[in-house]
Amino acid sequence: MRAIAVYEAKNRFSEMIAAVELGEEITITRHGAPVARLVAVNVGSGTDPEQRQRVLGAMTDLRRLGADMELGCHLSDAIQAGRD
Repeated sequence: MRAIAVYEAKNRFSEMIAAVELGEEITITRHGAPVARLVAVNVGSGTDPEQRQRVLGAMTDLRRLGADMELGCHLSDAIQAGRD
């Protein structure tokens, strides 16, 4: 397992994703202390099946809610408004 600082992780994110896809685990550190771990999705995380089902159900509900929403303006206008 490799450790990488937050500021470096921002600059090397694509490289880190490629490494994780190949099975590597990466620990992200801030001031030398571990704060996060990047692992591949297909690696067993120890989550119980019931929790996984609840999360999938919540995601489905959120997608359904979002499908009925309208911005009321063009997407580019909403993006620009968010930047202001």
